[in-house]
Amino acid sequence: MTNPYKDTPTARYIADRVRDLAHRKTQSEIAAEAGFVNANFMSLLKSGKNKLPLDRVPSLARALEVDPAYLMRMALDQAVGATTAKAIIDIFGTPATENEIGWLNEIRDASDNTDPRLTARSRAVLRGIFGK
Repeated sequence: MTNPYKDTPTARYIADRVRDLAHRKTQSEIAAEAGFVNANFMSLLKSGKNKLPLDRVPSLARALEVDPAYLMRMALDQAVGATTAKAIIDIFGTPATENEIGWLNEIRDASDNTDPRLTARSRAVLRGIFGK
């Protein structure tokens, strides 16, 4: 059997997360939490033999303890290809992570919901927070 999704960011990310969580839960436990009937499906995802079904992104994200929006962006690219994934995101917008939503809510609160424009000064301050 070939591994058509072997070199995708999704397969690598899932493999890395399973490895990172190994001290707390087994691959079988992750598979069960994600709702996969066969625990071996995790091996198929990690090796790139199967792509991540889009309808399983929310449950797998919870099981892997990652942001579902981030996992969805990678899964979309894997499922439909970069061009189609870009078109979907262009139409529906970039899925925001939980942390990004927190930042957005704080900006809205701090600006009294005035829809502040991103100026060169505010961009520089924001980038300074991240050391860029």
